[in-house]
Amino acid sequence: MLLSEFDYHLPDELIAQEPLADRAASRMLIVRRDSGTFEDRSFRDLPSFLSTGDCLALNDTRVFPARLFGTKEGVDRTVELFLLRPENPERTLWAGLVRPGRHLHEGARIRITPGLAAEVLETRIRGERLVRLECSTDLDQELEAAGHIPLPPYIHRLDQPADRERYQTVFANQSGSVAAPTAGLHFTPEVLDACSATGASIARITLHVGLGTFQPLTNDTVEENHLHTESFSISSDAASALQSAQRRIAVGTTTVRTLESAALRGPFTETAGETDIFIYPGYQFRAVDAMLTNFHLPKSSLLLLVSAFAGKELIRAAYDFAVAQRYRFFSYGDCMLIL
Repeated sequence: MLLSEFDYHLPDELIAQEPLADRAASRMLIVRRDSGTFEDRSFRDLPSFLSTGDCLALNDTRVFPARLFGTKEGVDRTVELFLLRPENPERTLWAGLVRPGRHLHEGARIRITPGLAAEVLETRIRGERLVRLECSTDLDQELEAAGHIPLPPYIHRLDQPADRERYQTVFANQSGSVAAPTAGLHFTPEVLDACSATGASIARITLHVGLGTFQPLTNDTVEENHLHTESFSISSDAASALQSAQRRIAVGTTTVRTLESAALRGPFTETAGETDIFIYPGYQFRAVDAMLTNFHLPKSSLLLLVSAFAGKELIRAAYDFAVAQRYRFFSYGDCMLIL
């Protein structure tokens, strides 16, 4: 398959730049795979699509302020360090991205705050760097104070203090992501309670969102692309709820990738590991029966995943319908429920 088959036209004004004041006020497009039909609904209607025997699976990862700005020592040049994942228990060694990359190779030092600096130790493939953080105070406090929420590049503004709360799900619990599992952003505590009241169980799993989710695909041939690994875990309680469910509804593509990765190992059990699973049309789903998801970028791995689940032509028609109906797209935008 060619990646160009998963392109579509999106007017710039449909890319949501700000979140809605009310999380649950988002629009929700119902996509029915059996009939190929669409229906306009509100996200608040989600509980009406759930019943006893269902399991709603949520990704409870939490976004940390991963973007750091500082000065390259010796040349007084402003640079950016984007932390991706820690590589030692002390969290002093990190894989990250830097900008501008051509000026930040082995030996380069970045002064971030008076008490926090970083040294580039290694240049890796696909632009990654291994960096060592040097902190004279509490490292977590320094990172929390100096870091910025890593809003996606299609949101054309700097992060604001409100994004620290709004670019998190209300059930975020496990810190470690550099992007939000955006399908979960629509939930409020009231909607979660209403979902539970239907008799459906709720399973909270964790996948820390990294490059595997948001990095653009670079090869024109779909099958020749590969994703970075991301860490995930499923607790014993979540595994029990998932294993006994009659229908599993995954909230977001990160949850889909977690459930499908776990299902490749057999029945759901308590587990933790890493996955680089790349789902595109032709993939046979083992664990997911329905999916809540936002609208995704053209030619992205996420668009390929939903196309694998619902069919390329149906998803193309659904996106054309959403554009015509002026849905809001991407992270702070509206959502679709694929049944």
